[in-house]
Amino acid sequence: MKLLVVTRQLVAVLTVLTLATVLNVALASAQDAQEGVANFYSDKYQGKKLASGEHYDKSKLTASHKTLAYGTKVKVTNLDNGKSVVLTINDRMKKSNPAVIDVSRKAAEDLGFVKAGKAKVKLEVEK
Repeated sequence: MKLLVVTRQLVAVLTVLTLATVLNVALASAQDAQEGVANFYSDKYQGKKLASGEHYDKSKLTASHKTLAYGTKVKVTNLDNGKSVVLTINDRMKKSNPAVIDVSRKAAEDLGFVKAGKAKVKLEVEK
């Protein structure tokens, strides 16, 4: 009888874990590509601590996103000029931020939108 109860509990736990995994994969797939506005960090944030614990370095190819995990590599393409760069997510954006991504100054330079301050971009999660 006790073995039956333990077995049922184990099945319940495995079911929950399986459902969580499927949901996580579905969410990751939904985030594989996004389009929207990108901004870049002001120089005043240079050296400040980020949500990941790292310190902001304007000369690195890094970015902030609302939901992508720290360390995720994302290809960002400026839709106005076709320039692309691969960035590493190392900070978290506020949910209320209308942009889809905030990028480092170096990334904004490489993407060609420092003077404009923002650009329409496409994000693709690197596999």
